[in-house]
Amino acid sequence: MSMKVNTQSVNFNADIKLMEFLQNRLDKLEVFYDRIINSDVYLKVENTSAKENKIVEIKIHIPKDIFIVKKQCKSFEEAIDSACDSLERKLVRKKQKPRVSPSLKFLQNSFI
Repeated sequence: MSMKVNTQSVNFNADIKLMEFLQNRLDKLEVFYDRIINSDVYLKVENTSAKENKIVEIKIHIPKDIFIVKKQCKSFEEAIDSACDSLERKLVRKKQKPRVSPSLKFLQNSFI
């Protein structure tokens, strides 16, 4: 099952190929963290003469947390890849972090 992706494109119309690329790339994040609720993606073309004028901002919603990554590159595909690579690292770190029940937090401090 693919993750729900809310996408907004600013100053341009995103084509179907870009949307499919985005969906496929975000679906791969579930390999690293399987409790992703949904994601919000903002695609924007900045009106500058610079070649790196494509901006991608991705918000990933997981239980009790939100990860936000913003990348600016020459192409949307490059920016999406770069943002997803960053999100993969964040999700892996989140998954590896041991969960401590609030009632046991006092124990955690006594061992430091």
